[in-house]
Amino acid sequence: MRWDDFRRSDDIEDRRGEDGGGGFGIPIGRGGIGIGTVVVLGLIGWATGIDPGMLINIVAGGGGGYEQPYEEPRSAPRPQTEAQRQDRDFVAAVKGEIDDRWKEIFAAENQPYRPAGVVLYSGQTRHPGDACGGAQDAMGPFYCPPNQKIYLDTSFFEDIERRFRGCSGPTCKFTQAYIIAHEAGHHIQNLLGILPRVEQQKRAAGNKTAANRLQVRVELQADCFAGVWANQENKKRNFLDPGDVDAALQTAAAIGDDTLQRKAQGRVVPDAFTHGSAEQRKRWFMTGFTQGKVSACNTFGGERL
Repeated sequence: MRWDDFRRSDDIEDRRGEDGGGGFGIPIGRGGIGIGTVVVLGLIGWATGIDPGMLINIVAGGGGGYEQPYEEPRSAPRPQTEAQRQDRDFVAAVKGEIDDRWKEIFAAENQPYRPAGVVLYSGQTRHPGDACGGAQDAMGPFYCPPNQKIYLDTSFFEDIERRFRGCSGPTCKFTQAYIIAHEAGHHIQNLLGILPRVEQQKRAAGNKTAANRLQVRVELQADCFAGVWANQENKKRNFLDPGDVDAALQTAAAIGDDTLQRKAQGRVVPDAFTHGSAEQRKRWFMTGFTQGKVSACNTFGGERL
């Protein structure tokens, strides 16, 4: 992936190096669940003997809001390492291009585009203005609809390569871009009014199985939107190297619900899916990537996902 000439966004809030203090809350309820959540919940269940499906349902199903955890005062931020500065530069570059391409897509439909903010954190973060309560490293990247911000723990990128083997070497850069673009896809859903409508449908569904199925459609559409961005970006910048897309597909498969459940509990429980199977995630990313159109990403249009 070639990204040296990407436009850098300055809408990055970097909280890494801060001491988050005391307890923390897991963002639940109104869409505050991200691409990394199901990964870590599966591993927690595997290690503790708790049914991962139950953990996933608790987080995905949510309640009537977000936890508001106790927060101790923070200390002054510590100096950042060169690796941290490079991570920030990469995220700023990808976000800049994501915003530019989606602004063009929205403009073609005479629609205004508002960029999402990005918060970088390490370990955990809590801020008085955080509408989703807080974040911890067990969450991985996630999008918070009320304040329209994407939260990224950059250590999750390392986990993808080392723990889940979703990519290796240089191809990991596009994998990281895919993850950011997926979370940006949730922001697109929010701007289009999709997330509020789905949340209403989930509340009216009456049971977690039906709500989970709706959540799967949300996540697969975000994968498709990530593919749309990659398509449009490659037309503009020709930034992809051989193996980049394959690495993104490998990552999509590595964090598919069926793959994680099989590793965590030795069996697959489709009713507990919240992000989609490996095959579904790969297929919907490729749908967006090959067609490059928002209209191709209607995961709500039929029964087959």
